[in-house]
Order: sequence, then C-alpha cells, then structure tokens
Amino acid sequence: MFQGETAITLDDKGRLAIPTAYRELVAREAGNRLVVTYNPFESGCLYLYPLPVWERVRDQVNALPRTKKVNRSFQLKLVGAATFVEPDGNGRITIPASHRNAVGIEKRAVLLGMGEKFELWSEQAHHEQIRQTISDEDLGGELLELQL
Repeated sequence: MFQGETAITLDDKGRLAIPTAYRELVAREAGNRLVVTYNPFESGCLYLYPLPVWERVRDQVNALPRTKKVNRSFQLKLVGAATFVEPDGNGRITIPASHRNAVGIEKRAVLLGMGEKFELWSEQAHHEQIRQTISDEDLGGELLELQL
C-alpha cells in the first residue's frame, strides 16, 4: 500500500530515486517491475503501477469495446503508452522522455502514493491541483457520507 507525498528531483537522464520507504515494497509486491503510463483524467501526471496491479488494469481497459471513441482514447493513453521500468542498483527508475515531455515533468516532480499505484506529477501541476478547493456543489452522495 503506497501513501504519502514526496518531492522528487529527476537527474539529467530522467531518472528518479524511488523513496527508500517504498523500495522493499516495490521489490516484494511488484517483483521490482513498475509500469509508467499517462493519467487519462488530469494533465501533468503519470501513473506508476506495480506489475500485478497493472496487469489487472490493462485487462479491464482492453476489454472495453473499441467501437466507442472514448474507450479507444482511454486504451491509447493507458495501454498504448505503457512502459515497463525496473529500479537499478541504486533504486532509480528512468521515466521515458516522451512521457516526461508530454506531462511537463522536468527536474522537479511530486510522487504521491495512492494506494495501489503512484502518481508522478509535475511540480507545477501538483501545486495547481492542491490549490483547488472542493466546493459544496462538487460533493456527491458518497463524499457527503464520509466521516473525515
């Protein structure tokens, strides 16, 4: 289970160090294999899935009928763009340049543990998301029932 927010610096080769608190978990639960792909819902963000979680998500997305444009777009952004990455001996993974460029990740980013996956946000996009507030109009029934 991944949770928490970590400021990350990528080196000149696009590598980021997996936070030490997650390294053993990534090795054990993911067999040291992660999948990097686009977040289809928000710009400025990539998803990083442990391999077993990714395989389940991939199969669900690929099962969607390709006759609907929204499904094809979803499949393109998630499955078509998916890339396998493995930590090196120093616990670093390389985020492909195409992925970094598409979401605006340069040197500084934010890694969020979101339960079964990580989200890697450009620093600017993350700050914009955090500054947005949730209004009463945004709350649906399931949110109103939460006891925060």
